[in-house]
Amino acid sequence: MATLEAPWKPRRVFLFSGHMIDAPGRASPRFPADGEAAAARAIAARLDELGMGAEDLAICGGACGGDTLFAEAALERGCQLRLFLQFPEPDFLQASVAFAGETWVDRYYALKDNALTQIRVQPDELGPLPKSLNPYVRNNLWQLYTALAHGPDKVRFVSLWNGEGGSGPGGTQHMVETVKRHAGRVSILDARQLFGT
Repeated sequence: MATLEAPWKPRRVFLFSGHMIDAPGRASPRFPADGEAAAARAIAARLDELGMGAEDLAICGGACGGDTLFAEAALERGCQLRLFLQFPEPDFLQASVAFAGETWVDRYYALKDNALTQIRVQPDELGPLPKSLNPYVRNNLWQLYTALAHGPDKVRFVSLWNGEGGSGPGGTQHMVETVKRHAGRVSILDARQLFGT
């Protein structure tokens, strides 16, 4: 008689939100392309301080910039990775990855192709977007509630943020404020200090 295997339960859940790489010609720099190495080092160091390891789950949105750097660092540490896309993949790539160049698209596909990665697509799993909701706000909430479902005490939130409001609803500021209301373990990497912006 076959026995059922218990579902995997992560030791901790690392949730990330952070700025995308600046689009070429952005008027006020937020995450300049030449800041990538500094951001990668800062994210990796913070994950090491927090003890991220192979027993943990990593959740983020998958965009170019902070999300990709976090996801790469999580996979390097053997974590299970979940990328939450607010749109079907082709639309997501156009909105959140491709503008930064082919290298970022290639890095997205490398994340996707890793055996530890699962892609979750908002409209496929949650259905059509209600008129009262923004897809980015909904994606933030979906990621957060997925993390909290494992137990609020397990959630470690890391953010690469400049401390300012974004260019639209559902950005990093929204995620930081929402996480602070629901889970107390918030770790912010100050983009202004990292990039001198």
